[in-house]
Amino acid sequence: MLAALFPGQGSQSVGMSKFLYDEFSLAKQTIEEASDALSTDMAALLFEGPEERLMLTENTQPAILTSSYVTYKVLDSLIPVEITAAAGHSIGEYGAFVVSGALSFADALRSVKTRGQQMQKAVPAGEGAMVALMGASSEQALEVCAWAKSENPVGGEISAANFNAPGQIVLSGHAKQIEFVSKNAKPDILKEPPKKLRFIPLKVSAPFHCSLMQPAEDHMRGVIESLEMKAPSFPIVQNLDGKPHTDIGELKENLIKQISGSVLWVDCVQSLKEARCRKFIELGNGKVLAGLMKKIDPELKVLNINNLDDLKAVENDLKA
Repeated sequence: MLAALFPGQGSQSVGMSKFLYDEFSLAKQTIEEASDALSTDMAALLFEGPEERLMLTENTQPAILTSSYVTYKVLDSLIPVEITAAAGHSIGEYGAFVVSGALSFADALRSVKTRGQQMQKAVPAGEGAMVALMGASSEQALEVCAWAKSENPVGGEISAANFNAPGQIVLSGHAKQIEFVSKNAKPDILKEPPKKLRFIPLKVSAPFHCSLMQPAEDHMRGVIESLEMKAPSFPIVQNLDGKPHTDIGELKENLIKQISGSVLWVDCVQSLKEARCRKFIELGNGKVLAGLMKKIDPELKVLNINNLDDLKAVENDLKA
């Protein structure tokens, strides 16, 4: 049983998917399709950047979706990819919608462009932040957030945004509160103190997946509800609850609420395992999800495609 994984923000890099563009006319055609949908030169954005431009949320999100879809299209043209279920990390969820046939590529691109614009607009630059909390369990991460709100009530919002892997949870909220936690939260504030807590600031342009994103979610409700959507060809395990869905109404509602809701990635992987998926393919740039999967369950096999040798290896693996 093969599951498709679609990476999210943080997986982007200048030059992403160029090896496919240079080698396959189908990749060039797909990237041109993205350019037409957004009236933007997507090849220039993907291959030339510069990084500062690619890092803008309204550009990052369509770029990631394009890279994922191009990777899938090329692989599927070489050997039909039989996907049992899929999950995407945050913006990656849109890649799952497109590959499943639930949403057209053009509609998805326009939606994520607007999503990125609204998420950036929701919080003024510099007022929000995200930090990776290393060494704490899910329960302890929630305990850290509750401690911060109690000890620093004027600091503002802080919550667990991404449950990425055991011992790797991302916190999101007001920059002042994130700074307070990073400097002051020690293991002994917890009921069962771990050996060490470590905070790693993330280079993001907004505090994603927390209540500060509610204005963006409110705007995107109208956008997503108006989308023409079909039942997917395979279940999509969604971030909001970590469960598989095929009902169009549920898919849309979960996609809307995902904007301010937490990414329950560990739960998503567990649901894929329960669906008897034992082989996974990360469709998109980098190996971010492969790294998380090793921490969740080292026995799970994750295939990646980041160069032509990778592509050939995956093709041979799927044939076998």
